[in-house]
Amino acid sequence: MKPETLPPLDIDALWRQCLHIVRQRRLGEPPRDGPAIAWDAGQGFALDDEWSAEAAELFTLVKPLLDRTPASAPWVVGQLGQSLNGCIATRSGDANYINGAEVLSHLHRLRALSDAVIVGAATAALDNPQLTTRRVEGDNPVRVVIDPSLRVPPSSRVFSDGAAPTLLVCDAQREAEAAGRVGAGQVLGVPRLTGSDGIVDVRALQAALAGRGLRVLFVEGGGVTVSHFMRQGCMDRLHLSIASVVIGDGRPGLTLPQDVSMGACARPPSRVYRMGGDVLWDLDLRGATTSDGTASTST
Repeated sequence: MKPETLPPLDIDALWRQCLHIVRQRRLGEPPRDGPAIAWDAGQGFALDDEWSAEAAELFTLVKPLLDRTPASAPWVVGQLGQSLNGCIATRSGDANYINGAEVLSHLHRLRALSDAVIVGAATAALDNPQLTTRRVEGDNPVRVVIDPSLRVPPSSRVFSDGAAPTLLVCDAQREAEAAGRVGAGQVLGVPRLTGSDGIVDVRALQAALAGRGLRVLFVEGGGVTVSHFMRQGCMDRLHLSIASVVIGDGRPGLTLPQDVSMGACARPPSRVYRMGGDVLWDLDLRGATTSDGTASTST
């Protein structure tokens, strides 16, 4: 009599293990083997052959986040959802339903796997997001709003709903003013956060968040904030979701330094995933090279 063959482990089983790994990291515990998933200090986590194809595909997408340890350097994943012609919203700022339900669930997974989710002031003011994990199982991350000009209304959901810890990030010189708007417990004043040009010093922000134990960061938007991280060499991974829609004269996604030739353009290693009607590009920015094989300096 042949032994009974068990069905492969599915996405739900994998996701429960992902959450356990992240909770261990947030508690400062070293990574270790789990059921049907092994840890190797050199290679990170790896699955055995008991998993379904769908679970294995999800694992390849989220593995870079799972492999972070309490001793790892700060690490950043960003995301943008855009149209076929590279726009993340209409000119008026309407970004609703560019991507479908599968991409939205993926965003919530990224939130659950990260210590903090970061948005810029424009995204917080225009979209009034919740930045929680309500579409998937998992703990909410700390919500971080970069708002040097204190333009985001104190009534915004991130400051008023109590669903998750929230930090309004501003220059240390305006910390008291920000505390008067949203409460001292929701303010992180960073010395010299912005330069004379008004550009946010992303490295200073990373250091301040790491000082609070927030080392795995998810930059959810918008295009200006994601671009700041990329311009300053502070983004490790980018998930770029392309929807089959064309937005006329809309708001652009990435705004990066001008390349003088195609040979100078960054070519990061990538994987492509289908998510419903959308296509997600997983871009390894640390591995980017130019056409002549040299390391890229634009990312």
